[in-house]
Amino acid sequence: MKYNVLGVILVFLSGSLYSQGVVTVDGFIADPAEEKVLSDVLIYLEGSTSAITTNEKGAFSMRFVSEKDTVLVFSRVGYKKATYEIDHAPTDEHLSLNIELVPAVSDLEVVVQSTISHQPGMVVEDMSEIKLLPSVTGNLENILPHIALGVSGGTGGELSSQYNVRGGNYDENLVYVNDFQIYRPQLIRSGQQEGLSFPNPDLVRDITFSSGGFSARYGDKMSSVLDIKYKRPDSAAYSAEVSLLGASAHLEGSKSLGSSRYKKFRYLAGARYRSTSYLLNSLDIKGEYLPKFADVQSYMTYDLSESWQAGVMLNYNRSVFDFQPQTRSTAFGLIDYTLNLSSSFSGAEKDLFETAMAGVSVTYLPPKKKNPFFLKFLASTYSSAESENFDIISTYNLSQIETSIGAENQGEAIALVGEGIQHEYSRNLLLSNVSNFEIKGGLEKNNFSATGKDQSHFLQWGLKFQHEDIRDRLHEWERLDSAGYSLPFSENEVLLNKVFQSRNSISSQRMEAYLMESYNLRNRDRSLWTFEGGVRASYWSLNEELNISPRAQILYRPLGKENNQVWKLAGGLYYQPPFYREFRRLDGSLNQAIKAQKSMHLVLGYSTDFYWERINAKMRFMTEAYYKRLDDLIPYDVNNVRIRYYGDNLAMGQVMGVDFRLNGELVPGAESWINVSFLKAVEKWDGIEHEKLLEGIGNVEKTEFVPRPTDQRVTASVFFQDYLPQNENFKIHLSLNFGSGLPFGTPGDNIQLRNPFRYKIYYRVDAGFSAQLWDKAWISKRPHNPLRFAENAWLSLEVFNLLQVANTASVTWIKAVNNVQYSVKNNLTSRRVNLKLRFEF
Repeated sequence: MKYNVLGVILVFLSGSLYSQGVVTVDGFIADPAEEKVLSDVLIYLEGSTSAITTNEKGAFSMRFVSEKDTVLVFSRVGYKKATYEIDHAPTDEHLSLNIELVPAVSDLEVVVQSTISHQPGMVVEDMSEIKLLPSVTGNLENILPHIALGVSGGTGGELSSQYNVRGGNYDENLVYVNDFQIYRPQLIRSGQQEGLSFPNPDLVRDITFSSGGFSARYGDKMSSVLDIKYKRPDSAAYSAEVSLLGASAHLEGSKSLGSSRYKKFRYLAGARYRSTSYLLNSLDIKGEYLPKFADVQSYMTYDLSESWQAGVMLNYNRSVFDFQPQTRSTAFGLIDYTLNLSSSFSGAEKDLFETAMAGVSVTYLPPKKKNPFFLKFLASTYSSAESENFDIISTYNLSQIETSIGAENQGEAIALVGEGIQHEYSRNLLLSNVSNFEIKGGLEKNNFSATGKDQSHFLQWGLKFQHEDIRDRLHEWERLDSAGYSLPFSENEVLLNKVFQSRNSISSQRMEAYLMESYNLRNRDRSLWTFEGGVRASYWSLNEELNISPRAQILYRPLGKENNQVWKLAGGLYYQPPFYREFRRLDGSLNQAIKAQKSMHLVLGYSTDFYWERINAKMRFMTEAYYKRLDDLIPYDVNNVRIRYYGDNLAMGQVMGVDFRLNGELVPGAESWINVSFLKAVEKWDGIEHEKLLEGIGNVEKTEFVPRPTDQRVTASVFFQDYLPQNENFKIHLSLNFGSGLPFGTPGDNIQLRNPFRYKIYYRVDAGFSAQLWDKAWISKRPHNPLRFAENAWLSLEVFNLLQVANTASVTWIKAVNNVQYSVKNNLTSRRVNLKLRFEF
């Protein structure tokens, strides 16, 4: 067997383990109780995300390279999962199977969820392999640049769980967990303050992600949707993990209550703790970092009867960031002109981000064989208390250092360029409470024709009411003293460079509704057309604005072909009413007459499956080209992960680009991904004649459009997995990220000549080495193994930033004695090694 190792870092390796054959499996799948064949049954190899489905006659055919014993899985919504074990075949083999699936007695949660989609842009991934990926934060969102289209981590880099999608910012992404909408803290200004995001990877079953053109059933954001489904356990299982960065544990299970076969209680619970002190000590600013992040959450369901199910979700998250800076020394510039910033600090920072969420759902699904429908009721409340407190004085000097080769004073300061004091003070407090109630439903109608043209309708609708209370206290200022003069200078008084101060209390209500219809037309053995149209309506009491947003998409899939092609055309209007930060101006005042930002999406997508004979692997290629027109934009500046909005609808813009994704088992049994994206995101302000820099110092010219802060022209990410030819229990995970520089501008002067500079290119390599220490199947060979108390045990060694690249998160502006400002880079983390031990029971 040959193993092809893809990578920029690794070289090609090849080797032969033992002989193998190509297994072809075909057959039919039926429901014996209803005496009918089953279409759209999902068929895949256990541990792989590549899949096929049965046609309208219940027939299927697939082939794969047999390099080990394999389990074939048959899954369909509303039916119990079936498996079939296939022994390793050293030569070509053909199997014919007739499979009967048994209807699930009570599986309401699965029935009302959308089935796995093969649409371009709707990426569905199982969590079984993702848990082993090397990740600095351990948050689920860090894997999105590898598996989804058009996603990048922005300036927050590896320390942040926030992400940009196709020219949008962090606030333009929807996140759902089991249909509950998830909110994020608002005051976080740097990735190092960020703690644990809401989704707990140990509880997740699968994720679905759309980068644009999503349907009307999803809410009012302009960029993307991350739809997460938690597990629905049928048996008890546990896990525990400990590493140099923290620890986590989870439990899951189910229990029948009483004599009725329907009354079943299922539970999931997880707890996490993380501290990034070890990572943050590699930053340029030296000091005492004491971050402490912890959360606990649970999801429980109870089948009240055959038709009713209740669910409860609970979450509590606490993030504390304590920091006492001491010194900093950063060199920057060119070979012939190098500067060094030396700083000493006094003071400290202490931030607290505390959030809690509780949600209740009730699902009604009557056992109807014809025209099934469902109703789901959801109620939730989200509360957060965010406190940001720092009082830090930085005494700095900026010096030119000698760089001449052979000079006696090489590396020493030869000229003082600037010196001064920067005093930053903040006492910010934000209290948020969001409560909502939602009802949604769906009705399905099928019409199977003897002529071979089958039709199906799926009508969905929803109503939502939301109440919001925001209490904000903003008290923040900055004092600059350069060369003995307080800036801005006054002979009569000491003036502060920046002052933000306000007290705001806002109470408002939102109402949302949607109606959508999905129509499928199947011409047997020839084609499948899907037409989806819908409309959303939203109203916000604060600005009394009513928004109507139609959305539609068309999918075409030719049948009878092995490569499973899908074409997609999608478009619509996407409104984003402000939440809070968007209508708070820079001075802290509120613009209650603000309007929703608007985005028109047009997306053309294509995907296909193909067999790569050279490496004996089934692959999937996916691409989307898109155009977005943006109106009533609220401009903003980004510093690290903090977004500061201007608080008015001042601009319009446009984003265009193309995304590519290739995934498959480059190595049998190990999924790998390659994502590449190109985009251009620009904007223009009303009544402003923008300028752009030309070659040469100070040369500018007029321009109509200027870069948006998210104008990252090229991004690429690769995730590759492999294992030793002689030992599949030792796996290698390689993660590569690349992004061209994001634009930024000079503070206080970033409107006419907007975002003229760019950060340097971001690139990073993380590597993980995982060894399976124990598998319960080994008990007969190793009956006295000290790890026999566990089902599985893994030991992982993670190397973060393998190439030790100094990536930039933000810049600090230093003013010299000649009134020239210098931008000093604030770098992200350097190389670090993490050891992780994981047990599954």
